[in-house]
Amino acid sequence: MTRDDYKQFIPMWFAEDIGDGDHTTLSSIPETAVGKSQLIVKENGVLAGVEVAREIFKSFDPTLKMTVFIEDGTEVKVGDIAFVVEGKTQSLLQTERLMLNIMQRMSGIATTTRKYVKALEGTKTRVLDTRKTTPGLRLLEKEAVRIGGGVNHRIGLFDMILLKDNHVDFAGGIEQAIRGAQKYLKEKGKDLKIEIEVRNFDELEQVMRTGGVDRIMLDNFTPENTCKAVKMINGKYEIESSGGITFDTLRDYAECGVDFISVGALTHSVKSLDMSFKAV
Repeated sequence: MTRDDYKQFIPMWFAEDIGDGDHTTLSSIPETAVGKSQLIVKENGVLAGVEVAREIFKSFDPTLKMTVFIEDGTEVKVGDIAFVVEGKTQSLLQTERLMLNIMQRMSGIATTTRKYVKALEGTKTRVLDTRKTTPGLRLLEKEAVRIGGGVNHRIGLFDMILLKDNHVDFAGGIEQAIRGAQKYLKEKGKDLKIEIEVRNFDELEQVMRTGGVDRIMLDNFTPENTCKAVKMINGKYEIESSGGITFDTLRDYAECGVDFISVGALTHSVKSLDMSFKAV
């Protein structure tokens, strides 16, 4: 993710929060007042969103000076000071909540992702995110997954073909869905990976006979059946496990030899990491 990816959203974020003016700050703080605030970590975790915070401060008031002590991806503990920002007091107050909302959310995702990544240590399996993200915040949430050590599955519907159960059913079957995807890519001159979801061994056998895909997603397979499926695929395609996998069963799937495990919980139900932005 680059700054240009999320800079387009910053004016919208400020418009939502400030509207026609932060009347509390404007009425109580002189325009000439200057001050300093520091970001204080109040919960152990993984820090994420520092670079986004930098852009938020810069976009609102280029005269604000930000001094960073802890970079994105660093494991932090209670009491750590991530950065200090100096400048107009009015600007510090008006950017505070937006910056905190972004950083707390991103840090919560990075912290959860790091927990999953550590649970997979010693295996070849990587943890993937999904499209189960907050509308308008997908780029930030997926960047937080990356900061936490996870892998972005796909950004949206445009950068990979993923034939899921509904696609297969509407297309009339496994072979029809795969052949249709191949034909489409050829006609459009696009070079996209093709992944297909299978729900049972019959569908897996159909994929193996048809071929023409890059990755197979095993949907709601038990660990025992996953191990069996991995042996059937025998390294011919990348393998992703998905559906019904909890943190407690994560390792069981990884030890079957799958390449990826996708976890919607990385972005759709994480707890934000507690932190505050306090005047020095």
